[in-house]
Amino acid sequence: MSDQDYPLPPATLEFLVLSIRTQTEMHLGLFYSSQEKDQPEPDFRIARHSIDLLAMLQEKTRGNTTIEEQRLIENTITELRFRFVQAMEQHKKTAAPQAASSEPPKTGRTSDQMEPEGQAGS
Repeated sequence: MSDQDYPLPPATLEFLVLSIRTQTEMHLGLFYSSQEKDQPEPDFRIARHSIDLLAMLQEKTRGNTTIEEQRLIENTITELRFRFVQAMEQHKKTAAPQAASSEPPKTGRTSDQMEPEGQAGS
């Protein structure tokens, strides 16, 4: 059997939504082998773009989808947004100890307690 002989799934809105969902989960670093060291670095920019694509698709198809299709799109967008926030928070938690270990040692001066200029409130 050659590569061209395997059956392809039908071209449906459901298949498109699930394809974009899977790609987004990959960009969030949710799919990787069983070893944590193999976990890829999340690409939040592309993941956000994929979620925005689904939201645009939802808007453009409003009124032209079945109830099941509309629910699939809504649930997928909601779940991906939630996972995006979770992945972002997890990434910040793991990045914070690495950043803290690269900071210069504190001397106890008041200036050491202040944020660097231009980073206040971030």
